[in-house]
This record gives sequence, structure tokens and C-alpha cells, in this order.
Amino acid sequence: MLILSLDTTTRAGSTAVLRNADVLAVLDGDASRTHGERLPGELDRVLHAAGVSLHELDLLAVASGPGAFTGLRIGLAAMQGVAMATGRPVIGISALEALALAAFQAVPRPAARVGSWMDAARGEVFAALYDVERAESAEATPARLAAVAGPVVGAPDGVWSAWSAFAVPGMVIIGDGAVRYAQVLPPDVRVVPPTALAPAIGRLALWTAHRGGAHPPHQLQPLYVRRPDAERA
Repeated sequence: MLILSLDTTTRAGSTAVLRNADVLAVLDGDASRTHGERLPGELDRVLHAAGVSLHELDLLAVASGPGAFTGLRIGLAAMQGVAMATGRPVIGISALEALALAAFQAVPRPAARVGSWMDAARGEVFAALYDVERAESAEATPARLAAVAGPVVGAPDGVWSAWSAFAVPGMVIIGDGAVRYAQVLPPDVRVVPPTALAPAIGRLALWTAHRGGAHPPHQLQPLYVRRPDAERA
């Protein structure tokens, strides 16, 4: 199965093409330009790098949030457009889940519990905590995730206070929020910087598709966690 995946939840974001769980090409985005300026050009470049045409794809995957409102909406709209043009199904994947999977793959002998902290601005983080179990077969994804807490948005010290009862030895917290607010975490918690999320998004989408979770484009729904400013106003 050929998968095109996209992440626009961060300023840079990333794109990737996978054949099943194997990454054929991955590109980090240019953080100096907006997602609106770069898409769909970045999708075209990653397809070219992978040697794959748009109509060879079997599945589309996109980060559904949380993240910056504008970038998130642009990413969802771009992949909805590709899905409508090609007739391919599309799957929205939580960026917090993708971070947890990326941490599991990046850290040698990771703990069975992984937290994701994304910088949400305003002194807050988007956060979720997962139990991670190595998969018997890595055909779809190398690990299975089960939510323990979240997703939530809140002050880092408040989030950790709520999570402290779930802490385990060697616990990992990944993300730009973990790096920025590492001082509120205990010294035995391993802080892992974020990585390009598009490969993890593609692997989670493959696993979801195996379970019948692929949908037509109009069913894509954003995961905001925090209400948009316009709605709050």
C-alpha cells in the first residue's frame, strides 16, 4: 500500500511517502514560509523524491491536530483536495499519537508509557499520555498505543501534576513543549526533542486502514483540543 502523509501542526511540518510501513521519502518543511505558500508544492516534491505518481497512491494521511489553527486547516484542506481529485480514502491522525510513536522508535528500550507535549503557546502545552506496546508484527506499525490521559491543553506544571500518578521508571515525554518546559519535569523523565511526524502519521494511518478506519474526505474532522480564538471571542 502506497501512502502519502502530511503534517502541518507545527510551523515546519513534514511530508512523507511510505510503502506499507517503509519510508520511501520524507521531507522537512521550510519553517520560514507559511504552509499556504508551500502546499501543494511540498507534496509534489516528496512524491518526486519517492518516484511515485499521485494516482499510484492507495491511501492519504494527515495530522488532524492539535496545532496552530491556520496550518492545521490548510493541511486538512490540501489532503481533502487530493482525496477528491484521486478518489483515494484519507485518514486523520492525532499529532500527539504520532509523537508518541516517534518517541517509541527513537529511544532505545523505551518505557511502556510515553507522553506527548506540543507547545500550545500562551504558556500551555497540548498533551496526551499513552501506553505503548510493541507490535507482534511491524507490517503496519511497530507499536500499539492506548490512551492513558488526554488529550488536554494546559499549563505544563498542571499537566504534570495530573500525570504524576501515572509515572513509571524511564518514562519518556516527547515534543517541543517537553523541551521548552523540561524544568517542570522530574529528572528521571527522559525528554526527547520532536522529529518529523509524517512517517509516524503514515504508519498509524496504515494500522487504522487495516482496521477499516479509512473514510472519504468530507468525514475528516480537526482535533483542536483548544477552541479557536474566533469561537472563544
